[in-house]
Amino acid sequence: MTMTSSSASSIPSAQLAIQIHQTGGTENIKLNEIPVAAPGNDQILVKVEWSGINFIDTYFRSGLYPVNLPFTLGNEPAGEILALGPNLRDQSIFKIGDKVVTYFRGGGLQQYALFDINRTFKLPQGVSTQVAAGLFLQGLTAITFIDEAYKVKKGDYVLVHSAAGGIGLLLCQLLSNIGAVVIGTTSTKEKADLALLNGANHVVLCGNKSYGDLVEEIKKLTPNNDGTDVIFDGVGKDTWESHFEILKRKGTIVTFGNASGPPPNFSPFKLMTKNLKLCRPMLDNYIYTPAEFQKYCEQLFGCYQKNIIKLHSHKPEGYPFNALGVQEAHRDITSRQTTGKLVVKVA
Repeated sequence: MTMTSSSASSIPSAQLAIQIHQTGGTENIKLNEIPVAAPGNDQILVKVEWSGINFIDTYFRSGLYPVNLPFTLGNEPAGEILALGPNLRDQSIFKIGDKVVTYFRGGGLQQYALFDINRTFKLPQGVSTQVAAGLFLQGLTAITFIDEAYKVKKGDYVLVHSAAGGIGLLLCQLLSNIGAVVIGTTSTKEKADLALLNGANHVVLCGNKSYGDLVEEIKKLTPNNDGTDVIFDGVGKDTWESHFEILKRKGTIVTFGNASGPPPNFSPFKLMTKNLKLCRPMLDNYIYTPAEFQKYCEQLFGCYQKNIIKLHSHKPEGYPFNALGVQEAHRDITSRQTTGKLVVKVA
């Protein structure tokens, strides 16, 4: 296949990739040799420098979300363009040597990855590939959720569960910038301090609290003990039942993760007692069109350039690009003991 490259001879024929050949535990994560693919139309070949780790990676690895095997893990790689597809020679957006980031369903944890140009964003000045890989998926999730899942307004009382996690810290920063009153939950004082540094107004430690005490403490932080306007929850099963008591009348539940397991089945009549609304959004549907993708990417990195948001990495040096390193990252993220974002240093 024809491709345009500044130095095609410098592109190897084989590479290393983090893959699973069967679903299950972290021991199934392996480092394998696979071919380097040539870009087709509307594709670019990128030398991956950094790649983010997300909870969804553990869903693919465990089998919760079905995938075709063997499967290359990783969803948000960032790196440098090495080659352009045949139909991209005369376009002016992407050039060899540009730094770019993408989001896709697997394939980020390999040395050389094909990016679809319709899901690729060219990094603006001052944004490194490490920052891009760390911010991209969770940043787009946070910025679309507070705009579309529930349009947050100044003065809204907002509950953010797991406020010291990757999405939680970004939500705290973005919500604080809007002027919302942010109530976070964390499991430790150290995590609470981090959430407060990132814009939370109040943090409730939920580690050893009973269900009733947690609800009461959160509601006491709202006017007249009425409850919050919205809840952003990536925890799932463990926090589910509390939502219906914590929310005020006409409040909104935005549930987006299953860190403690998926929420239970429930009757929609449960929403009726307070006229509550429930949204279970998926990022893909907010960035479905090229225009939507471009809009939210520009907003995200614009916020970074204006210092509205910053990246907090659990390990700033990154996890190593090998089987043991990625196995460790998967164990760490599922332990719910991490803060901020997990990234792998690929090159």
